Amino acid sequence: MTTIEIISIAAAAAAAGAINAVAGGGTLLTFPVLLLFGTPPVIANATSTLALVIGTAGSIFGYRKHIAEVNQWLTRFIPVSLVGGLLGGILLTRTSNETFAKLVPFLILFATILFFAQGAFRRFAGLSEDGGAKHHAVLGAIAFQFAVSVYGGYFGAGIGILMLASLGFIGLTNIHEMNGLKTVLGSLINVVATLWFVWAGLIDWPKAAIMAGGAVWGYYLASHFSQRIPQKYVRHLITGIGLLISVWTFYKQFCS
Repeated sequence: MTTIEIISIAAAAAAAGAINAVAGGGTLLTFPVLLLFGTPPVIANATSTLALVIGTAGSIFGYRKHIAEVNQWLTRFIPVSLVGGLLGGILLTRTSNETFAKLVPFLILFATILFFAQGAFRRFAGLSEDGGAKHHAVLGAIAFQFAVSVYGGYFGAGIGILMLASLGFIGLTNIHEMNGLKTVLGSLINVVATLWFVWAGLIDWPKAAIMAGGAVWGYYLASHFSQRIPQKYVRHLITGIGLLISVWTFYKQFCS
């Protein structure tokens, strides 16, 4: 690898880690950068997943105080996240990225709108504003998490925004607790998918090592400093990131 390539993929991974720690969509930085330097698409996807899942260690440490507050939700979402992530990883090794890549802009836009308007959706569904969630909403969120996990194991771009939207819908209101829960679940999805990628021989190890180092710093710094920002501004930041990623992916898919 050239010096420019090393610096570029490390910087992309750090930025992706920071974006993932706050909202999600970091794969949309690492994946195209790897493609730019000649990495085959499936290898690039698998390598990016491995690097970012290692990077989540920094984010989990940054959100450690908030994760303890959402243990009850972890027990509900972990099983479907593990199964879905593995299925998505297996799916990637048997198909191309093309079909799912076309769905990415719509998924991220839908998730961003749902996240932004979750209060209205909750009132429409008859959910209380004090954080309570009805049984049907919880079951729906578990089913939705399974779908997100399959998608995350396959490609993964935007799963953070999708999960934040779902968590807000079922009644979680503390954005830092939601980010902590999202980070744990996202890391589990990517861990099982990554194990499958390693077994299938899809990892570019030198590039993965460089990206992992950048991702750790990006995840940790963003998760640490975002907690000093008022929650409403973090929510605005997440919405802005979601809209920007949506516009970018629509352009890449249908205009370029």
